[in-house]
Amino acid sequence: MLNKKFSPARQSAFDARFDAQKIAFGPVVFQCVRYAWKRGILQAVADAGDAGRSTAELKAVGGWSEYVLKVVLETCLSAGVVYLEEGRWVLDKAGFVVLTDPITQVNIDFNHDVCYQALFDLERTLDAERPLGLKVFGDWSTVYEGLAQLPEPARTSWFAFDHHYSDVSFPAILPDVFATRPRKLMDIGANTGKFALAALGFDAHVELHAVDLPGQLAVLDGNLAAAGLRERAVLHPTDMLDDAAALPGGMDLIWMSQFLSCFSEDAIASIFRRVATALAPRGQVLVMDTFWDRQRYDIASYCLINTSPYFNNLASGNSKVYESGDYIRLARAAGLELQTARDGIGYCHSLLRFVRAENG
Repeated sequence: MLNKKFSPARQSAFDARFDAQKIAFGPVVFQCVRYAWKRGILQAVADAGDAGRSTAELKAVGGWSEYVLKVVLETCLSAGVVYLEEGRWVLDKAGFVVLTDPITQVNIDFNHDVCYQALFDLERTLDAERPLGLKVFGDWSTVYEGLAQLPEPARTSWFAFDHHYSDVSFPAILPDVFATRPRKLMDIGANTGKFALAALGFDAHVELHAVDLPGQLAVLDGNLAAAGLRERAVLHPTDMLDDAAALPGGMDLIWMSQFLSCFSEDAIASIFRRVATALAPRGQVLVMDTFWDRQRYDIASYCLINTSPYFNNLASGNSKVYESGDYIRLARAAGLELQTARDGIGYCHSLLRFVRAENG
């Protein structure tokens, strides 16, 4: 387990005051940098290389008014996205990252298209522990009920965010999934079927059981049919928040990826109890998730920690990005013991393997 330290222990009073102002004006900086990226201003600056471009030259290239260029680029200057050299705007390193780094772009789109308006209600949501920010998109109790109906561009940005962090991990973990040669594999929180399709393609003999809400399973059903894999899958429409919703038994392996973080600790405890009951005698549970305490770099922990307000304000009202110890503790209470843990998967995932306590 890693202990993270995000700032120097002896920060000066001046630096602390500057950092506090960055927090105060964070929303302003975010929107201006996003505008400069989306409207092509940063690209126009980048195209000039180290020579840079003057405000007048940028105006001639892109048709932006001098006023807009100054407002936006001066904010970008304050954020280290561009710098000024003899009256010419030049792309700085942070600007290069915004223009070229897929993770940064996915995070910006997710925070703008999905989270930004909703975050205005974060104070009320935290007090109520209900996702009150979700009302900007629809009348649902959780975002998962409305994923199939999310308006654009929120829907595209939500799935891009979800898939970008999880898809890259699937090829790396399939040998772990099939290490015990499971014949009956359950995917809880199957979503649109990225893992299901990968698993069915990896092993021609496995029988896959997909568990999710009806809306997500309808999308999965179509994706399986298009891939010619529908007959090897059994779909189980299930609301996992319903404590009485039992799972089919006899499973050799139960897989949950970026799923438990969608729920409160009480709900996770309930899910672990039902998962333990659904296992075959020698069955195992694999949980892949993004734990902020198991990251190698502060930047990954920073991004994960600051995803928790999304879970509070839009997803469920009472979920978050957890520490790995929380899962291990809740699984143990359900009769499951941690057998192995593997970190450094994909961008920021860890894989926890659980067995029944009597098998440990």
